[in-house]
Amino acid sequence: MLNPFSMQGKVGIVAGLANQDSIAFGCAQALHHAGAECLVTYASPNAEKFVTPLVGDMGEPELMLCDVQHDDQLDALFARARKRWGRLDFVVHSIAYAPLNDLHGRVVDCSKEGFALAMDISCHSFIRMAKHAEPLMKEGGSLFNMTYYGAEKVVDNYNLMGPVKAALESATRYMAAELGPQGIRVHAVSPGAIRTRAASGLKAFDELAYDGETRSPLRRLASVQDVGNAVVYLASDAGASLTGLTHYVDGGHHLRF
Repeated sequence: MLNPFSMQGKVGIVAGLANQDSIAFGCAQALHHAGAECLVTYASPNAEKFVTPLVGDMGEPELMLCDVQHDDQLDALFARARKRWGRLDFVVHSIAYAPLNDLHGRVVDCSKEGFALAMDISCHSFIRMAKHAEPLMKEGGSLFNMTYYGAEKVVDNYNLMGPVKAALESATRYMAAELGPQGIRVHAVSPGAIRTRAASGLKAFDELAYDGETRSPLRRLASVQDVGNAVVYLASDAGASLTGLTHYVDGGHHLRF
């Protein structure tokens, strides 16, 4: 009997690598260890010096520059996947952004431009990636995004990202319903506080992390590797009957809010 948790022979994209603390790094690393082959993207030429030294830990994946605001770069990413493999089995979207002025203020005070930018990069880019991936998943596949409990309940200082992640979670459910008949599964993964570069933009992040370490049932924060392992389970045959869910990978912290 084949190991249902194996990703041997599976191929896909992991988008959003910034450095070794990135959730994308944990995902690419775990997928590699499970046997998968990946294309890994980073958003800015400035990140190249941080991501290049990580390729050995991810199984020497091909790195590609892909800023999701640029359609030509997104087109090139999926064209490369088509040329290299002719198919995709998974896509991991680990990308989020909001302008600091809008993120640090009240939701009611956020600018029209800041809201639109945060929604485009953090939510609609996932939808665009799914549209690109769909024709490459003729035999099914899985799509993943990263969310946070602040989408469901009000978390101090999460501010603008709360409504944005709520839209992302809702999109996940609708996309799961639309793509399910084709065997394409769609999931939101909800880590707790993790010390990533994106999290550093939140005010009082250290207080949130301390709360996770002291009040979560497991009394620890999740690591990027924990998130990656969850993605492996969901992308593998072991997760074949699951779709449209938000999966908490936070040591149980969401139980305490």
